[in-house]
Amino acid sequence: MAAADGTIEGTVAPEGHTGLPQMSTGSYPSQIFWLVVTFGLLFLVLWRVTLPMIAGAIGARRNQIEGDLSSADDQRKDAAKALASYEAALAQARGRAHQLADENRKRVVTDIERMKSAAEAQAQAAMGEAEKRIAAERARAVTGVKSAAAEAAADIVQRLIGSPVSIEDATAAVASVEAKGR
Repeated sequence: MAAADGTIEGTVAPEGHTGLPQMSTGSYPSQIFWLVVTFGLLFLVLWRVTLPMIAGAIGARRNQIEGDLSSADDQRKDAAKALASYEAALAQARGRAHQLADENRKRVVTDIERMKSAAEAQAQAAMGEAEKRIAAERARAVTGVKSAAAEAAADIVQRLIGSPVSIEDATAAVASVEAKGR
């Protein structure tokens, strides 16, 4: 295993060196030189190669974002124009619909009034015709009632007194009773 002097068994340490070699102060100038060279090369590579690539990617992304924002603004303006034209067309269509509804309402009211007046005229004509028929039937009925009353009166008088009465006399008697009743 490890010996008491810090070396591993079976290995031989150079003379005067004990412990870790990077901790040896004798190698500091060489370590510092290589550190500066390595960081210098790394700085040059980052400065000349990587940094321009990163700057180009950031610039391309910035340009794409600005282009997308510009495109979105253009599309927003187009959408606003489309909305305005849609609302104008909708308002125009509503106005036309109201106009057509008013025209239809007026036409329907006119048709209804015309049909109503025609129906009233037809009803008046039918009522006049019915009144004429009723008057004719009433006159016929009155005539029939008068003749029936005259016949009945002649029969009643003949049964009561036994002598026959002429229809003309019975008709005259019924007419005189009717005249007194008015």
